[in-house]
Amino acid sequence: MSRTELDTRVRILQAAIDLLEAGDSHGVRMSDIAKRAGISRQAVYLHFATRAALLIAATRYVEDQKDTEARLRASRTATSGVERLDAYVEAWGNFIPEVHGVARALLAMKDTDAAAAEAWDNRMQAMREGCAAAIAALARDGMLTTEYGTEQAVDLLWTLLSVRNWEQLTIDCGWPQARYISTLKALARRTFVRAPSS
Repeated sequence: MSRTELDTRVRILQAAIDLLEAGDSHGVRMSDIAKRAGISRQAVYLHFATRAALLIAATRYVEDQKDTEARLRASRTATSGVERLDAYVEAWGNFIPEVHGVARALLAMKDTDAAAAEAWDNRMQAMREGCAAAIAALARDGMLTTEYGTEQAVDLLWTLLSVRNWEQLTIDCGWPQARYISTLKALARRTFVRAPSS
């Protein structure tokens, strides 16, 4: 891809993100993105064949800009399941406020917009993979509680770390971010880590 093509692609992605974060969930059309990027609608389609592909790429672009790989390093290099669980809760929990504008827009759109739903589901499945890795590490260490099967534990952790739960605690209830993280880490440990045998 040439430098000009790359610059155009970045302009398109940034235009999509700007519109999503502006909160006008009905205005994130290909024509609006093209106008915001200062290019033709056809030029947008040269880079992204579908609106869903563009929205997925935009969410991944945000993740790249926020360096999710670096954020997840502590979780991925953890030496124990408990350490991996703590690190994943902290990494994802601190990532949510940084991508909340885009997440909020996709959530608002997903029930009536197939492209937004696909973009949302794509990113939530990636997050679920992180939950599954943390639970698998606990199970490998023999530290996963016997109260839940592995899949059920993944379901619960995935739900616990949802954007909507973060919104409810930090926005609706006014919790400071630090309290949210410390509480979620403690709750995850109590829920998923096997109590030591007496």
